[in-house]
Amino acid sequence: MTFTIALRALVAALWLALLSNSAIAASRIKDISDFEGIRDNQLIGYGLVVGLLGTGDSLRNSPFTRQSLQAMLERLGVNTRGFDLNTDNVAAVMVTANLPAFSTQGTRIDVSVSALGDSESLQGGTLLVTPLLGADGEVYAIAQGPVAIGGFSANGEAASIVRGVPTSGRIANGALVEREIDFKLASMTSLRLALRNPDLTTSRRVALAINELIGLPTAEPVDPATVRIDLPRDFDGNIVDLLTDIEQLIIEPDLPARVIIDENSGIIVMGQNVRVSTVAVAQGNLTVRIAESPEASQPLPFSNGETVVTPRSDVQVDDESGNKLGVVDETITLQELVNGLNALGIGPRDLISILQAIKAAGALQAEIEVL
Repeated sequence: MTFTIALRALVAALWLALLSNSAIAASRIKDISDFEGIRDNQLIGYGLVVGLLGTGDSLRNSPFTRQSLQAMLERLGVNTRGFDLNTDNVAAVMVTANLPAFSTQGTRIDVSVSALGDSESLQGGTLLVTPLLGADGEVYAIAQGPVAIGGFSANGEAASIVRGVPTSGRIANGALVEREIDFKLASMTSLRLALRNPDLTTSRRVALAINELIGLPTAEPVDPATVRIDLPRDFDGNIVDLLTDIEQLIIEPDLPARVIIDENSGIIVMGQNVRVSTVAVAQGNLTVRIAESPEASQPLPFSNGETVVTPRSDVQVDDESGNKLGVVDETITLQELVNGLNALGIGPRDLISILQAIKAAGALQAEIEVL
């Protein structure tokens, strides 16, 4: 039996063992990590959008649009030097795109178009030929085509209305790939697996799962975010098949106990491993209500008195004395912790202060991160 056949048989056995234990909260390696080198590459370019209905850049306020327009016309054999250009049907734009991994020449990709000057809308415009550059300054794609926007604007003499963002749009399949990225996956003898959420325990579990799959100590956790995989010397299969089998391995990722707090919106997110020691919590607010109800004082009949306004104030004080000292017991699960905090009958913003106070008392066994 060859190495590839034995590998596939082992994968099938692991799948049966994992399916029989469905109680484990686990994830595929494919969903928690990426193979280094297999990624998108960002492209950017500068171009012109023409055909706008009077909603383009004003050439006086956008000198870069005027210079680009003159340079483009000169390349087409039209001399405009010395003439006063006065058109508002052209807009300078920035064009961005993501070049997927292993894209071949002739492949089409989507591009995003965003106004650079004071254009009011790109509706009805067409992007002229625009080279898209990579981080190394080389041209990897050429973009051109009609721009589709998701918003609109309408102006009248006394009012105007704008919906969405009419100064940015998208061209589906608007760029052709002209240069391929040199990445020889089949010739590689060592790969690096990058975890999306770095963690020492997760990195070790990934390495152990891969070694169990291959049957040899080929995977090694380098750091909390990286696992290095060295292909066996006698490996005679397709590397794509091996990576596919590795991606389907199921492990249980481990994350640190953490509480995320957004004080602006009052949002609290707690991880699964958050624990709290036994602690007593009391919460109360002092509310003072003052109501003014002035009364008019009328003089007696046939007297020389005057009508005056007599102030009258009603003051009420509520100290919420019903909120007593509550005990949050040492919990085992996140659900019990949430139930214990909810039993205090408080809102999210008060809960933020309580969590910070519990952390200061040393009873919250988690890290608090404030956004």
